[in-house]
Amino acid sequence: MSRGLFDLSGKVAVVAGGTSGIGRTLAVGLAENGADVVAVGRRQAAVDETAAAIAACGRRTLRLQADVTDRPSLERVREACARELGEVDILVAAAGVTTRVGTLDMDEADWRRVIDINLTGTLHACQVFGRPMVARGRGRVITVASLSSFLGFFEVAAYTASKSGVAGLTRALAVEWASAGVTVNGLVPGVFRTDLNAHLLDSGRGQELLARTPMHRFGAVEELVGATVFLASGAAGFVTGQLLAVDGGFLASGVNQ
Repeated sequence: MSRGLFDLSGKVAVVAGGTSGIGRTLAVGLAENGADVVAVGRRQAAVDETAAAIAACGRRTLRLQADVTDRPSLERVREACARELGEVDILVAAAGVTTRVGTLDMDEADWRRVIDINLTGTLHACQVFGRPMVARGRGRVITVASLSSFLGFFEVAAYTASKSGVAGLTRALAVEWASAGVTVNGLVPGVFRTDLNAHLLDSGRGQELLARTPMHRFGAVEELVGATVFLASGAAGFVTGQLLAVDGGFLASGVNQ
């Protein structure tokens, strides 16, 4: 198979939620594989740091703040990219938050925050960057779903509902935009150690997750880059509506011993 299938040279990518955690890793990974990448987030310092890492790969970038709950901020990013880098070929919608609380004790503000960022924010990004893709007849959209798109997790009802919605949105947009030459797929990370969840993975809950992972280890976030590059590349030209799990076998698992 030709390496050219996976070469992203000449492509412009936007990673919403691309300045921390998994999103940052994906943004830099796309740059390492040839794309010019704009990683956006709410904190300018994080935007600047991620942009420096992208530039260190020899790729073009912009230093722009955006919030997926604020559609005009995403539109400003789209317009700046078109003006300074070219039309956006690849969107990765990676912005996400969670909160752990028993459902009976969850207040509406917590529910709305998680749904607004994870689900409605993904919709905003897909609408803003998907519209010109559909008009041009080409593009790659990659959402970030979750194990909880398929499974229930204890005391994270809002997150589970939001990520189940992301899975459904991914399939719906794939069907709607397929005839326009735009593919829409979802990345499904398994259990990966990040700064935000390290305390959780070192707890009893983390040990339960580890026991249910057939590879008997947590993932390293860099292991998500290959799947993302595949979905963004020419190699995935006939792949749409799929939720690609990178989970060490978690979703396949029944009894592990």
